[in-house]
Amino acid sequence: MTLRTPAGSRQPLPCSADAAQPAAGGPATDILIIVHQAHSSPGRIGERLQKRGYHLDVRRPALGEPLPGSLEDYAGAVVFGGPMSANDDLPFIRAEIDFMAKALAARMPLLGICLGGQMMAKALGARVLPHHEGTCEIGYYPLAATDAGEALLPWPSHVYHWHSEGFELPPGADLLATGEVFPNQAFRYGANAFALQFHPEVTREMMCLWTVRGAQSLSKRGAQPGQAHLDGWQRYDSAVCRWLDGFLDVWLAEEARGAARALSQD
Repeated sequence: MTLRTPAGSRQPLPCSADAAQPAAGGPATDILIIVHQAHSSPGRIGERLQKRGYHLDVRRPALGEPLPGSLEDYAGAVVFGGPMSANDDLPFIRAEIDFMAKALAARMPLLGICLGGQMMAKALGARVLPHHEGTCEIGYYPLAATDAGEALLPWPSHVYHWHSEGFELPPGADLLATGEVFPNQAFRYGANAFALQFHPEVTREMMCLWTVRGAQSLSKRGAQPGQAHLDGWQRYDSAVCRWLDGFLDVWLAEEARGAARALSQD
């Protein structure tokens, strides 16, 4: 299916979503989108993937929708966040971790966001843990790229978070970015699997919805008040937006190179 947003429901983006376009005459390709609540959205990531000519196949395993039986029809998969924990002993959590393990073994382009990144870490044998002092990250927090991260592209100074657990760095993964509260903020495994602890997909509309529906979380240790979220948006979102365009270029370039290698072997 192609994800469609009801007319008039989207906020204009603060920077262009047209950084990359699909190749002329090239067929649109499906990307699997896994979200975890009835009204969850792939947000800005979904918008940019569609701008690049991809169709979004949106699945909600937490609500009983099945995961695909085969990976062959997909150019990649993005697993987003949710209020549950990667440590929850729930059938859909186990199924998603198993699915990600299969995608990693098949070297399928894979992107995990927050909960999705934590499940990817678990699929690779790493633990997901709360902060030792019970601190969470809800709002905008500083980000620092490692040498490996800087070699890929420039990173924003602050990014948007909504989590109280973090992932360990899996064996064999490259740490791309670090934070002050949760030190592991982004990693790469192999050529085209990435995990992010933060939320670059969040639009202003999504942020306003999260801070209203999740208002009780704003009183947690380390969380920022609602106004600070909006202030952070004004200060940092343009840089996050530019970073996301460059990041998706890196991820999709790896996918394109992998497809070319596969064709050359046929």
